[in-house]
Amino acid sequence: MQKNLYNFEFRNYWRNLDKKIFFSFLLLFLLGLFFSFSSTSSLAGERLNKAYYFFFIKHLIFTIIALSIMLFFSILETSLLKKIILPVFIVFFILLALVPIIGVEVKGAKRWLDFNVLRLQPIELLKPFFILVTAKILTLKNSKKSLIKYFLSFLLLSSIIILLIDQPDLGQSILLITSWVSTVFISGVSLIYIVSFFLIFISFITLLLFLMPEKFGYIINRLVTFFDPNKGDNFQSSKALDAIKEGGLRGQGMGEGVLKDRVPEAHTDYIIAIISEEYGSIISILIISIFLYISFRIIKNCVDKNDEFLKISLCGLASLLIFQTFIHIGVNTNLLPTTGMTLPFLSYGGSSLIGSAMLAGLILNYTKTKLDTNE
Repeated sequence: MQKNLYNFEFRNYWRNLDKKIFFSFLLLFLLGLFFSFSSTSSLAGERLNKAYYFFFIKHLIFTIIALSIMLFFSILETSLLKKIILPVFIVFFILLALVPIIGVEVKGAKRWLDFNVLRLQPIELLKPFFILVTAKILTLKNSKKSLIKYFLSFLLLSSIIILLIDQPDLGQSILLITSWVSTVFISGVSLIYIVSFFLIFISFITLLLFLMPEKFGYIINRLVTFFDPNKGDNFQSSKALDAIKEGGLRGQGMGEGVLKDRVPEAHTDYIIAIISEEYGSIISILIISIFLYISFRIIKNCVDKNDEFLKISLCGLASLLIFQTFIHIGVNTNLLPTTGMTLPFLSYGGSSLIGSAMLAGLILNYTKTKLDTNE
């Protein structure tokens, strides 16, 4: 009896699932697994004196965990998922707030919590739930004045950005701001409100730069270096762009790239440049096309949804995915200042993979053809 019930539930889940989005996510995970071996083998073997497949095995384990997490969030009843959004967000926000207190500092940045078996970056887990909580605030039924809802969502954003700037993490700050703007814009807010909130935030950041230049001066340094490479160290982005050029359309061949040996953390922050160098720009273009296709499918689902919360959530999650992708590509092609942004699903790193899996699971849940949205 239980077996028949389980089979019936699985068939129902599979029938309602957007299979095109599901297999697109699965393909990205598998591509990330494949490219991880090429991008980390020399790092493990030559620099750390470990087996060449050391990082690949770790990436494989994280990929299996990530796929399980994606399935878990996609299988949850939508009504139950809606109820646990706020508690999950609070847990991840607390973890983010603990980073300045007990976090691990790596190369001048304190962004991680060390749990021995896993070095966790809380913001990676917080991002998708920030979008959902924002959508929840923007669709509050008891709030008579829409301005209050937008102000509350802005306060939520500001609290996270302050914690990120303290780490410091410019890339994630930019990502959250652009995703928040997209989310509130979809909700129907006037551009005047968005511009007003944005000006307030810029004024606050400018004040921090002048009051605490020793802590936040890196922002100015990166911007100065970006606009005038002769006045700063633009080594990483320059080498990444050179690698893309050297790869051309067809690439140098698997394992033949040199970027992974020249630039620190290339397997995380410069994975698209490594792929372009070894496998050619044509492969990178195909990967970008997958991200664009997923975003197109999500937006198409947004149009079909009658539930305002689901519509805003999906558009916000789509913006999070596409903005992170293009920030990563922008840094790799020297079109944006260096930010240390991973490419979802493909970059090496447990936190990045788990965060991508949560994002994917939420998207799959909200794009199902039949949704249980009863409170």
